Amino acid sequence: MEKKSNAVVYGILAGTGLLVFYLTFISIFQGIEFAFLSLRNLWYFIFPLVIGFGVQVGLFTSIKHTAQLNGTVAGTGTISGGSMVVCCSHFLLNMIPIVGASALALFLVKYQTWFLVIGIISNILGITIMLKHKKRMEVM
Repeated sequence: MEKKSNAVVYGILAGTGLLVFYLTFISIFQGIEFAFLSLRNLWYFIFPLVIGFGVQVGLFTSIKHTAQLNGTVAGTGTISGGSMVVCCSHFLLNMIPIVGASALALFLVKYQTWFLVIGIISNILGITIMLKHKKRMEVM
């Protein structure tokens, strides 16, 4: 019973940590006001990423730790965090007066939504894999 409560706590901490990471990253380069404005404008992408990551960590904590699941959590968690960083990193690149960086910033702006959607899809995939694994373990 204690494992389940720990799983919930770890999931909440992981989701909160990812949200703090996002806000900190943007705040460093654009300021705290801009970070919260960005969060307000993109909440419908950011919160599913944060919640999905938290659910994955919670599931991971509640089941047997296998190498396969370690890779799943690491991979989908990295994609979630990376999607959130890519979402607003074009602002950082715009501050660097290099033609290549400006081109990269335009690319990131153009495909920002796709990066976030890929992050959400990876969360769904990771959660599905872990739920199947957990169900298989309960049958054993």
